[in-house]
Amino acid sequence: MQRGFDKFYGTIIGAGSLFDPWTLTRGNKAIIPDNDEEYKPEQYYYTDAISDHAVRFVREHVKKPKEEPFFMYVSYTAAHWPMHALEKDIAKYKGKYDAGYEVIRKARYEKMKKLGVIKDWKLSPAPQEWKDFPEKDRAWELRCMEVYAAMVDSMDQGIGRLVKSLEKTGQLENTLILFLQDNGGCAEGRGRKQLANPATGVKPMGKDELQTLMVPERSRAGHPVLTGPGVMPGPSETYIAYGRNWANVSNTPFRLYKSQNHEGGIATPLIAHWPKGISAHKELRYESNHLIDIMATCVDLSGATYPKEYKGKMIQPMEGRSLAPSFAKDRSEDRVLMWEHFGNAAIRKGKWKLVRLGRKDWELYDIEKDRSELNNLAKEQTEKAKELGALWEKHAHRTRILPRPTKRKR
Repeated sequence: MQRGFDKFYGTIIGAGSLFDPWTLTRGNKAIIPDNDEEYKPEQYYYTDAISDHAVRFVREHVKKPKEEPFFMYVSYTAAHWPMHALEKDIAKYKGKYDAGYEVIRKARYEKMKKLGVIKDWKLSPAPQEWKDFPEKDRAWELRCMEVYAAMVDSMDQGIGRLVKSLEKTGQLENTLILFLQDNGGCAEGRGRKQLANPATGVKPMGKDELQTLMVPERSRAGHPVLTGPGVMPGPSETYIAYGRNWANVSNTPFRLYKSQNHEGGIATPLIAHWPKGISAHKELRYESNHLIDIMATCVDLSGATYPKEYKGKMIQPMEGRSLAPSFAKDRSEDRVLMWEHFGNAAIRKGKWKLVRLGRKDWELYDIEKDRSELNNLAKEQTEKAKELGALWEKHAHRTRILPRPTKRKR
């Protein structure tokens, strides 16, 4: 709310339990599901709570003067780890993934090509085959993906309720909905090994006791939180990620994962829906845009002006460009986009993309021909690699990625 929003419900930091969220907050007050007087569902589940509050906001807003617009940021934590879902949703996916990684990934690849979601890009190598995964742990591995799917299903149900609320209140036709993911599939191994020292002698949490841990030692009911093969994810007393192999399936057909800047880490689709502003129906655009364009789009379409200073101080200029022209047709790839995360870096200009892992050598790819990044051209196109490397350094200083802050001595 200190950043301009009139109302807030959610978590200040992500990655907590979906049954007992870490840093759960209403307005400016820290709360827990048990002591929240405004929201008392039969079964608390964070994804549903986010959806329910979004629907409520739409219904409340329609009572205001018609000329007053609204902006709502609905930030789900699904399907980030931990793999938490409701049993009724998990049950829908029992057996759906029994064929294993390769079969599921190949089926997705063929379907994506058939639908035109991807072009004729090659399927990148998988990190592991299903036959190589220990047979004794396969039921656990399958359950991880089933729960992941259930988490997405629950989110989808909520988005459906939100869209329906816009329709019922007469606001769907002139509301721009932008749906996107913030990164590629997550290969992090959180909770995929057994805890060395699981909590013992735990007791139920008090009615007004705040959840202060991202990874809880106990559920609110007083059960120790467990991890690793054999501990079936889904319930509140588990804390498990779905792992590298399923992340590779999620990233079909690309390489690598979240936190890296290869396509498997950053390439995600954007769905835009706005009947009064977008004439096309189910039409695909292949141009490259960026998260920074969302704000630029909202500023453009609202008719607002982004200030150069605030309270007498110069502020960082807004990055990004409005997506509004893209709603009509593809635009030329004449822009420069760059990324940096945990030392991993990339820059894209036109068809060329320069990318590196940490302090390793830069890799160069022709994204038009090789979106899966399988043919590194850095040694063949040395001048282009040097050009883009220098451009990345320039923009890294401009955007304050560099110089890196030094650690203070205590």
